[in-house]
Amino acid sequence: MRKVDAEYHEAILPEYRGNPFIEALPPKLGAEDLLEKFSNYVDLDEHIRDNPDPLIREEYTIRLKQLRQPFFIYYECFRAIETAIKDGYSRKNPFSPTTSQFLHYPVDKPPEVAPSSGFFVPKAETITIIGESGVGKTCMLEQILNYLPHVIKHDVYHGQKLEYTKQVVWVKVECSRNSSVRELCEDIIFSLDLAMNQPKEPLAATISGLLWQIEQRIKSSFLGVLVIDEMQRLELKKTGGENNLLNFLHKLVNKLGVPLVFCANPPFDKTLSKQLKAARRAESAGYFEFEPLTRESGEWDVFIGELWEIQWTKVYNELTPELSDKMYKLSLGNLDIAHRIYREAQRMVILDPLADERITPAVLDIAYARACKLSRNTPEIQTLRESVSLPTGNRNQNSPKELELSAPTRTPIADVTRPQHPEFESSIVELLGAVDLPDRIANPCLFQDIAEQDEGFSLLKGTNTVLDDPLGELK
Repeated sequence: MRKVDAEYHEAILPEYRGNPFIEALPPKLGAEDLLEKFSNYVDLDEHIRDNPDPLIREEYTIRLKQLRQPFFIYYECFRAIETAIKDGYSRKNPFSPTTSQFLHYPVDKPPEVAPSSGFFVPKAETITIIGESGVGKTCMLEQILNYLPHVIKHDVYHGQKLEYTKQVVWVKVECSRNSSVRELCEDIIFSLDLAMNQPKEPLAATISGLLWQIEQRIKSSFLGVLVIDEMQRLELKKTGGENNLLNFLHKLVNKLGVPLVFCANPPFDKTLSKQLKAARRAESAGYFEFEPLTRESGEWDVFIGELWEIQWTKVYNELTPELSDKMYKLSLGNLDIAHRIYREAQRMVILDPLADERITPAVLDIAYARACKLSRNTPEIQTLRESVSLPTGNRNQNSPKELELSAPTRTPIADVTRPQHPEFESSIVELLGAVDLPDRIANPCLFQDIAEQDEGFSLLKGTNTVLDDPLGELK
């Protein structure tokens, strides 16, 4: 949680000037400078690669998780969030009588006499971010939100003493699995109390009571934006249905002028699109769809280039088009899966005392089987795999004969982590990654049974357990 003292920068728009809550936000930056702020490149410590202890080098592979390679959609999402925050604060200037009315009266019960600057009129919109798990939505939000201060402390603004000294720029809550509106309310209250450094208080017994408590905290904290992640986890039956859920959330926007950011996996987008009113509100300040990177995109080349440089193998593995293609075919452009494959590949070759620590396509295949045993068989991955193809004219589409001839020069004979025959590779990888292996074995006690028989070997041949011509079976 980053708390900073306010530093004021004159706002660009005249209507924003003189508002300390807006002028205390970071000054506006261009796309290139912002993406630099959002990035995080791993400290490699190259001398570690020469360390003779494989356990030390294997430990360093954890750093792969630290890589943050921003894409242009980061910039677009940030601009939408930044604009929404400033828009919401534009109606909450702490020097305005309207703001005092907003703070001291319920929004739906204003005073009988209007302040000199008029009654408070909330102004806020909603941003929605949709994408499959692992494509980088949450990482992007973390980078954007961490760029913004969490809490700004005010004292004096251009010689004027401020009565309200704390401004909570953002709060992010994550829906737990099968959570209800009540649990969501409690998480919002807890996050606001934590940001304001307030002691815990008893929570109301009813939803209406919780809403009142949220209203009081949002007002006193001058919340800039509320981010709700993993929205697809909300159990709609517990919330009284999807309409009640969305109405509840948009009530926060309409009453209190707090922008919302929804972040979710499909099919939450279908929930939003069932009604025009809900869809219009959900995209009022921006709608962003995160998709896996495509092989043809420059973004994949940038990402895999940065990822591949982070290696602690004792030999440097050059990134070739063949390896880039293999990483894409396995990960399908999913950043999380790509991270896991590459880390497991390094761990395999570093910890194997017989390996020469070269990373080949065969190593990546087995790393994928080990690191993604469950996710590789999900319907979403299978559907995506059917639709993915490499660019035409790929220079690395070697024939089976070429692969067979090149294998001995790339793969040490004694290295048991790699398939020695390319023709068996796909079958071995499938078995390594199988989560239903016990179900595939017809008789787990087969070898114990035949050990007691005189003609055991003939029995194995008769049941095709032992083959005279295994290659012939593959034709």
